Amino acid sequence: QVQLVESGGGVVQAGGSLRLNCAASGRTFSSALMGWFRQAPGKEREFVAAISWTGATTDYADSVKGRFTISGDNAKNTVNLQMNSLKPEDTAVYYCATSPYNRATYYAGNYAYWGQGTQVTVSS
Repeated sequence: QVQLVESGGGVVQAGGSLRLNCAASGRTFSSALMGWFRQAPGKEREFVAAISWTGATTDYADSVKGRFTISGDNAKNTVNLQMNSLKPEDTAVYYCATSPYNRATYYAGNYAYWGQGTQVTVSS
């Protein structure tokens, strides 16, 4: 199995920045993608960003393009999400997850393991 631990969440004012980190351990060799999802109260879980461990493929949701950047460090089995120009609508619990499929990055059902989540709150 894979264990994922997120960190870096907190409270920031609109326009501010946060950097989320996800540390993975266990059988990470079975993972093709690492992704970030978020869920706000009363809303569906939505895709944020993903990165492939093979090559340098990245994907972003339209709502975060130009503001968020995903990056990874294979040697340390970590993935980061740099979030800039934060908006109140970015407020959510952010989860990292791993998928064995190098396709359909936006589909949460393909992700086998999930972290516990970290709260991001953007105040106005």
